Amino acid sequence: MDYSILLISVIALALIFDFINGFHDAANSIATVVSTKVLTPFQAVVWAAFFNFVAFFIFKDHSVATTIAKSVKESYIATTNNPLPMIFSGLVAAITWNLITWWYGIPSSSSHTLIGGFAGAFLAAFGWDAINGGIIAATAIFIFIAPIAGMLMSYLISVWFLNSFRKGPFMKMVSLSIIALVIFAVLNVLEFKKDYVGGSSYTLQLNHAVSKDDLKKQLTFKTEDLKEYAALVKVGKDSTGADDTSETNYVVRVDYLKKLGERQENTALTAAMMEKLENAGIVAEVVETHRILDDSIDRYDTSNLKSSFEPYWMKVVFHGSNFKWILLGFIVLVMGVFTLFLSSMQNSKANASFKKLQLFSSAAFSIGHGGNDAQKVMGIITVALIAGGQITSLTEMPTWVPLSCYAAIALGTMSGGWKIVKTMGAKITKVTPFEGVAAETAGAITLFFTEGLKFPWKVGGEVIKGIPVSTTHTITGSIIGVGITKRVSAVKWGVTGKLLVAWIITIPISALMGALIYWLFQFIGS
Repeated sequence: MDYSILLISVIALALIFDFINGFHDAANSIATVVSTKVLTPFQAVVWAAFFNFVAFFIFKDHSVATTIAKSVKESYIATTNNPLPMIFSGLVAAITWNLITWWYGIPSSSSHTLIGGFAGAFLAAFGWDAINGGIIAATAIFIFIAPIAGMLMSYLISVWFLNSFRKGPFMKMVSLSIIALVIFAVLNVLEFKKDYVGGSSYTLQLNHAVSKDDLKKQLTFKTEDLKEYAALVKVGKDSTGADDTSETNYVVRVDYLKKLGERQENTALTAAMMEKLENAGIVAEVVETHRILDDSIDRYDTSNLKSSFEPYWMKVVFHGSNFKWILLGFIVLVMGVFTLFLSSMQNSKANASFKKLQLFSSAAFSIGHGGNDAQKVMGIITVALIAGGQITSLTEMPTWVPLSCYAAIALGTMSGGWKIVKTMGAKITKVTPFEGVAAETAGAITLFFTEGLKFPWKVGGEVIKGIPVSTTHTITGSIIGVGITKRVSAVKWGVTGKLLVAWIITIPISALMGALIYWLFQFIGS
């Protein structure tokens, strides 16, 4: 098969998987709001799909996508190894297992299906050395950690609600303490970024001619700890004092913003910049290190400094890594204020209020669902683009990749997935509106937290951030958590046990299917 056709086929398959992921996991987002009759099934899928896509504007660092991409070592995704057949085989395996589990109404993990198929195909082609075992191990561990975290969180939230309804003054003090704690926690995780003006910078002198566009392409990139590099080009002077517009005399200044509390030495940035230039065949040297003054900014090309005239508070609030915590904090604050008046409400009024509150909690969970699951496919497509020679690194992911992935998962969610809705919404335990709020909020907190969580160990000497957990596992654990607040027997443990078995076997079965499909394609000479 022609290499370009294979690349297009891989991208198409990845988006098809993302669409299937949407309707396969639609139950995760809508099971509780449907079972509590807060929304009709049609309203629920539209609501969930909308917030699946909203995640595109919130999750900007794509940490989970990077983790998925690095589950196979970078040296094995180089064009010279022709890795597209393995990626293709892994996607076929993931789609097949997803459809099988959907048909039988088993809420297995689409995330783990994708990881298993992807790793299994490379394992068949290159052996164990191709796989980053640390990433696979951490993902496997969170098969158990994610549902337990969701269960404990939803249990605590449920107990909080129940005691606020039954007990007055003491629980009001507890609610006020929780409100204060949430405000403190959110303020501590927000990233307050400095403006471009006044940031540390380097001046690089080019030693041979190269176009301005090529320089910007090479030097505008993102890494885990250093974000939003902006390439600023300054024109030098010739011997007469006039502007020298020859490209040989371009001096490139790269300004960067650092994450608060994660300062790195200047040498780390210098080395990263020089390595990118050398890989691109551009020879340059550092000739000056200094700080930009406010009155000198107009001497530079500021086309890359987007939103430079936005108020500072807007930059803080709407920064991707901040907005998700502000949103989640707002929901918990609303819950806290609500509990202050819960003891004085009648059951019917409290139930009606919880139904309204469930709209917020389900929206937050849908954002977490989109932000986690769409990123996994983004990682696969980015690997395919590197393999096809379209880009050279994970940091060069084109904008159309996340845009198309979020759109695909949103469209998939709109198509439903009613078999699994029945299992999630009724077979595990009967869910009331207040339990729905507790389960969805707990699930959202777990997903938001793991999306930015660093691995407990280094992978290839590198710190990896963004644990690819399953939204299925998370919401199932959360639903169990609210169930056991009534009594342990309220949870149908037989159903839960079958789910656990499905979760455990998903990665190995998907890996085996990925390997078999790869070998089959090799056998028939495709």
